[in-house]
Amino acid sequence: MRDWSKIKPDHRAILENVDARSSALDLGCGSGELMEILSEEKSVKVQGIEIDEKEIRRCVAKGLSVFHGDIDTGLSEFSDSAFDYVILNQTIQQVKNIATVMSEAARVGRTVIVGIPNFAHYIARLQLFFLGSAPVTRSLPYKWDETPNIRSLSLKDFREFCAEQGFRIDKEFFLSGKRRAAVLPNLLADTGIFFLSKRG
Repeated sequence: MRDWSKIKPDHRAILENVDARSSALDLGCGSGELMEILSEEKSVKVQGIEIDEKEIRRCVAKGLSVFHGDIDTGLSEFSDSAFDYVILNQTIQQVKNIATVMSEAARVGRTVIVGIPNFAHYIARLQLFFLGSAPVTRSLPYKWDETPNIRSLSLKDFREFCAEQGFRIDKEFFLSGKRRAAVLPNLLADTGIFFLSKRG
């Protein structure tokens, strides 16, 4: 069995809140680390979609089921409610058409799990204010010229987006490193994990 204390905090928050033996589609799955954990620890039947061929090869080497694809173009190959969960962990800040991707995720999955870095975390604010440069933090580890992120958003921004787009937030978890941030999450949390469903 895997040592749960060594699992990344965002992966652990997701792992602890998905049902065993459920099904999941991981959009922008990267090297498949989260997929592997879900499969091993909760017997989740998980598939991934990834655009980076190097990452796909890493997934395949682990025995994971991954499709090569660009999630910005939609999920037309999947039927409505095909999965219990659709996961976008550390993904939506890298896509062009967030509303479209989220709408498709909600069509394909009964629950959408979104994990985002908080660009409004106090360390990022301090670096920008005092150093006058783009922040590099634990949840935003890239220099401005190397980052895959094309959008900057805060936890507050994402909550407002959900309200505007008709998503209900069923669960939310705010993390500061390995700890939960229970108060002032938009200031103190570096990561947010949201479990969403579509109203109506």
